[in-house]
Amino acid sequence: MSEHLRVDGARLWQSIMQMAEIGATSKGGSHRLTLSDEDKAARDLFASWCAEAGLTMQVDELGDMFARRSGSDEEQAPVGMGSHLDTQPFGGRFDGVFGVLAGLEVLRTLNDHDIGTIKPLEVVNWTNEEGARFAPSMLASGVYGGVFDLGWAQSRRAVDTGATLLDELGRIGYHGALPVHEREFSAFFECHIEQGPILESAGIPVGVVDAAQGFRWYDISLEGFASHTGSTPMVGRRNALLGMAKVALAVDEIAGEHAPLARGTVGSQVTVGPGSRNVIPGRVDFTVDLRHPSAATLDAMDAALRGACAEAAAEIGLKLSLAQISDTQPVAFDADCVARLERACARLGIENQRITSGAGHDACYVAKRAPTAMLFAPCKDGISHHESESAEPADLEAVCNVLLHAVLDMAGVG
Repeated sequence: MSEHLRVDGARLWQSIMQMAEIGATSKGGSHRLTLSDEDKAARDLFASWCAEAGLTMQVDELGDMFARRSGSDEEQAPVGMGSHLDTQPFGGRFDGVFGVLAGLEVLRTLNDHDIGTIKPLEVVNWTNEEGARFAPSMLASGVYGGVFDLGWAQSRRAVDTGATLLDELGRIGYHGALPVHEREFSAFFECHIEQGPILESAGIPVGVVDAAQGFRWYDISLEGFASHTGSTPMVGRRNALLGMAKVALAVDEIAGEHAPLARGTVGSQVTVGPGSRNVIPGRVDFTVDLRHPSAATLDAMDAALRGACAEAAAEIGLKLSLAQISDTQPVAFDADCVARLERACARLGIENQRITSGAGHDACYVAKRAPTAMLFAPCKDGISHHESESAEPADLEAVCNVLLHAVLDMAGVG
C-alpha cells in the first residue's frame, strides 16, 4: 500500500454537490426528511452509484442500506464506513451525506487502482439519524446497537403526516428483508463535519474523534385552561405557555450551572393551542435536549429539569406530562480505531487533533457492537443544521484520505 495513494477529491465534491440537488433549498441548503420523496430520490441515486462501482446492496427492516465490496476472505466481518443521507428541515449539504459519500469514494478509489482487501468493505446509509421527522434521532442505528426495540422504532409516527415509519418504508420501497441485527463489523468509521468551531478556529483540517458526549431528549406537555385574554384576570390564569417559558429559562440555567461542557435547549418544535391571539394558551407541547460528556452530570441535569417542570406546573396550576424518549450515553470510541486514524494522519503528513463530539452520531450506537471511531472535517463558523452550512473541498478530501488509509490498515491489502 503506497503512502501516495489518494482519493479523487474532485469526484467526492461533485458527488456531494449532485446529492445536494435533491431537496435543494433557495438558500443553498438541503431538505430531505427521513423517508420523504426526497429521501427516496437520494437513496436511489446512492444505490445507482453503488451499482456502477460493482457493489452489492442489501437493505434491512429499517431501510438501512449496506453497499458491499468483497474481500479475499469473505468469512471475516467487513470494515464499515458511513453515516446518513437524511437532513434537518432546511438543513445543510454536508451533515451526514459527507460520511456516506466519503465511504463510497474510498471504494471507488480502490477500484481505480485495482486494490483488493482481505476483509470485505461496506458503506452504510443509516435511516433516520436526524430524528426531525421521526423522533428520536439515530433511530435505526439505535435498534442496531440494542438501545431501541425494532417494533417500537417501526411504530414511530411522522410529525407531518402521522404515518408510521414502517408505513413510509413500504411507501418508498425501502422496507428490506435483512434482519437489523444480522450485520457484524470488524470495525466501523464515520466521517462527518465537526458541527462546531474548534477545528476551523485552530486551522486544523482533521479531527480524530475519540469520544462523544451523551444526550437526553424529552417530550413535555403542559396543560392549563384556555380562556379570554380580555375578561380573565391575571391572578388565577392557567397559562400553559407561561409554564413553558419558566421551563425554558430553567433549562438555560441548568446548562449554565454545568458549564462549559453542558448544553441545554428547548427545541424549535413547539405547539401551542388553541391557536388564537385573544385566547390564553391552554396547552403547549415542546421538546428539551440536554447534553454533557459525563453520565453523572447528565443525571444531575435530568433531576433538575424534572424539578423545574414540576415547580412550574404547580405554581401555575398546570397538568404536566414528561416523557424521556432518548437516552444516549457518553461514548468513548475504540482506542485501536482511534490509533489507526492517527497513524493514517501521520502517514499522510496531515495535521490533526483529538476532539470530543458535541453531537450524537450513528457511530455512537454502532460502538455498542463494533470497534468504532470518527473523523471530523472543519465547517465554516462551526455552523450546522442550517442552510448556510459549508465546508472546504480540501478539508473533506483530507479527511477522506485519512479514512482510506485507516480502512486499508484495518482491512488488510490482498
